[in-house]
Amino acid sequence: MPWDTKDYPSSLKNLDNTVRKKAIDIANAMIDEGYQEGRAIPIATEQAKEWYKNATDKEINEVKQMSDEDLRSRGANPESSRPELLKKGEHVLPHDDGWAVKSEAAKQASDVYSNKQDAINRAKEIANNKQTNVIIHKKDGTIQKNINYE
Repeated sequence: MPWDTKDYPSSLKNLDNTVRKKAIDIANAMIDEGYQEGRAIPIATEQAKEWYKNATDKEINEVKQMSDEDLRSRGANPESSRPELLKKGEHVLPHDDGWAVKSEAAKQASDVYSNKQDAINRAKEIANNKQTNVIIHKKDGTIQKNINYE
């Protein structure tokens, strides 16, 4: 049964309303695609938070306007509501403040670490959850290593 704003996993209760709606939308799409609930919820939560950081005002308003019926009904193409970031790999890139973890399609880094290994560990965690890959760059920007979690 799809979730909505009246019936959703308790782990989403402390999220901002807009982020919660987006997480519900993503989780419902993932369930439709065959993900298990226990896997869909943490991925949807992470992706909704990342989406919110990068979303335009128009995109945020569209999610705010979503009704419970919109959240429950997936339509003909359930994938259309999932952020593209869910399928993109994580990059570990040189940054002015150290090393950045950035999803391939994101406008900005999700995390910045002074230590490269810390950035790699975070990127691995995200990529493992999304079942994508980690692309580790050298200081000069060239690719050092690609780790696949698909």
